[in-house]
Amino acid sequence: MNIIAIIEDDVHIGDVLAQLLRSEGYGVLRAYSGTEALYLLAQQKPDLVLLDLMLPGLSGEELLPRIRHIPVIVLSAKADVQDKVDLLLGGAADYITKPFHPRELLARIRVQLRKAENAGGSSLLTCGGLTLDTTAQSASVDGRPVRLTRTEYAILKLLMTNPRQAIARGVLLDRISADTPDCTERSLKQHISNLRRKLQAVNGTDYIETVWGIGFKLADPEPDAMPGRKS
Repeated sequence: MNIIAIIEDDVHIGDVLAQLLRSEGYGVLRAYSGTEALYLLAQQKPDLVLLDLMLPGLSGEELLPRIRHIPVIVLSAKADVQDKVDLLLGGAADYITKPFHPRELLARIRVQLRKAENAGGSSLLTCGGLTLDTTAQSASVDGRPVRLTRTEYAILKLLMTNPRQAIARGVLLDRISADTPDCTERSLKQHISNLRRKLQAVNGTDYIETVWGIGFKLADPEPDAMPGRKS
């Protein structure tokens, strides 16, 4: 049974969501503030999180980058396009504007759970000729192994698990901090540059794209594409 965490301070909305999810066979966890959510997620790992933004204490925007390796669907009355873009780039898997239809929410939940299940079914992440083996914690380009530092591996893994998503520098640092506490905002650019150089040295392809004003994303290289811009 999949477990879904509802992080919502409005008791009525939370109750309606909990009833809907239980009727579909999901297990439900509840948190009513950002601080309570942090404690909850430290004790249990749900399969998916429904996150309100306007929470007492720690806001949904502040909480989102602290939720790792769990798909998050933001439920918010904020309908501004820029708000949606910022949250999706900041790590949200999906964004639904309140009010919403229950069937749409259930469909989006199923999509995210299916994605998570499929992602967990293989230890290999690929992009063009680039392959990352998350079990062996090794990388290769066109079948040729590339030796990476612990920090470079953590950066590449995060980019490859979010292949079409630009990840802000602050979010990237936060997401890899548990595995690479030595990486700082000052050193991140050098780590990215070293990683990019190692991958590009094999076949000339630049696998990492700088998204100006935001951060970095995994490039979608074509066989004869010119290398992208440097950071």
